Amino acid sequence: MAALLLNGAQVRELLPPDDCIAAVEAAFLRSAPPGVPAGVLGIPVQEGGFHVKAAVLQLERHYFAAKLNGNFPGNPAHSGLPTIQGIVALCDADNGCVLAVMDSIAITALRTGAATAVAAKYLARTDSSSLLLFGCGRQARSQLRCLCQVLPLARAWLHDSNPRAAEELTRWARADLQLDARPVDRDEAMRRARECDVIVTCTPSRVPFLRPSDVRPGSFVAAVGADDRGKQELEPELLARSTLVADVLQQCAEIGELHHALDAGVLTRADVHAELGDLVAGRKPGRSNANEITVFDSTGTALEDVAAAALCFERAVSRGRGIEFEFEAGGIQ
Repeated sequence: MAALLLNGAQVRELLPPDDCIAAVEAAFLRSAPPGVPAGVLGIPVQEGGFHVKAAVLQLERHYFAAKLNGNFPGNPAHSGLPTIQGIVALCDADNGCVLAVMDSIAITALRTGAATAVAAKYLARTDSSSLLLFGCGRQARSQLRCLCQVLPLARAWLHDSNPRAAEELTRWARADLQLDARPVDRDEAMRRARECDVIVTCTPSRVPFLRPSDVRPGSFVAAVGADDRGKQELEPELLARSTLVADVLQQCAEIGELHHALDAGVLTRADVHAELGDLVAGRKPGRSNANEITVFDSTGTALEDVAAAALCFERAVSRGRGIEFEFEAGGIQ
């Protein structure tokens, strides 16, 4: 059986933000009650590391996807290569057939932004109009584009340790999203944090920089950068003073912001308000009042990858996109 090879441009064409948001939200709904848990494997190497995330998801067809990403922070400066590179392999979970292999950078950016948007639907104030973004790399565009699908955002302040990245993202946000976007330095970013409705952190930081005193009542904070044990963007006390929602509780307890709060002794797992799937399924409420600070701990579950990859594959088949290829016929008997 022929499989499809899809590059990043084709993935982005086939997965507009609103459709990806809907697919990811449906995946969180279908993930409950828990079935086969999603899996994570991390392998560090000298200059970076690799991680594999895998899961199954029952849609009209039974899918399995495994994503292999290499994360090498020094690449842009040393070789000009992207920090993150990798592939998503999508298979038929009933017979093992490989259905597609696709660029993982596009999938990862889209599904991560979509997950933030799903969380914002339940945890942000519906009148949220201002946003502060820390980190203006590849993930930032997806965060902005997806959040604009679910919130009436009008203003955005954008900060990155590389001012050029913030300036480039500002030009894009003004032209493509019609946002009143402005690049800001670190000092102004911390001042703006105290007046914004939404704060998104998507940096590689290993030192927490967002404190309880930086976040005003009623804000929604999406912590996106911490996806391994060494990364951290929020001070643990901020989580302790907020309504905390995890994408996957077990995973957040091992590699997310929750991991650091547990280690600091300021939270227990029982203090976590809900998993995102609980909100989508209506088992737990989202935001309860206008002054509540809500935090979404987004470590990135493979359920999001399966949902996005499956939709991308189905559309590629129906629209004749991608390159067909076959492995050696017959396989191993």
